Amino acid sequence: MKAKNKDLTSLDKFIDKKVGKIGTTAREQFENEYDTFKLGVLIQQAREKKGLTQEQLAQLAGTNKSYISKLERNLKDIRFSTLQRIINEGLGGHLNISIKLD
Repeated sequence: MKAKNKDLTSLDKFIDKKVGKIGTTAREQFENEYDTFKLGVLIQQAREKKGLTQEQLAQLAGTNKSYISKLERNLKDIRFSTLQRIINEGLGGHLNISIKLD
């Protein structure tokens, strides 16, 4: 039986230590930026699953390649209407939205 590494910590504890505890301004900013990052990754994964290039997705969604690239790299904020076009028209998918209250 292996001994447990006492230096290991959970992701939540690591983020608490490096960024701040839940409820702090720094943590709220981190969480918001992480959500934006996740959205870009989800768009990229869906695009790749459909076998589309950034250029092809941009054409289908009525935008340009650089916009798609910036979204996927978390360098650009996205308007809701543009997100809907990318998902619906570009990827042929459906956007599901939920609100999570703590």
